Amino acid sequence: MTEMLKGTLEGIVLAALSVRPAYGYEITAQLREQGFTDLVEGTVYALLLRVEQRGLVDVEKVPSEKGPPRKVYSLNPAGRAQLEEFWKTWTFLAERIEQLRTTPTERTT
Repeated sequence: MTEMLKGTLEGIVLAALSVRPAYGYEITAQLREQGFTDLVEGTVYALLLRVEQRGLVDVEKVPSEKGPPRKVYSLNPAGRAQLEEFWKTWTFLAERIEQLRTTPTERTT
């Protein structure tokens, strides 16, 4: 499960940000609530840094009641295009995997 999640986590985070802007801990908490219980906060922060460097998100520093300002991430047009590409790829893969799962295979003896 962990290895499969690594390959799709960027798309999952971009999808979360397509709903509303959020900071790293919020994203982690939201995904954990949706069943990604093994998700490590550090993994999300590393991914957010990568998508920021690739220009897929906009970042705004917002004052925090506790500690330093929080970086709030929002999806920008490049991120929306990347997310659309993710969904196309996901749909293609999911359809092919479902075909493999439901199509009888020839057995050799």
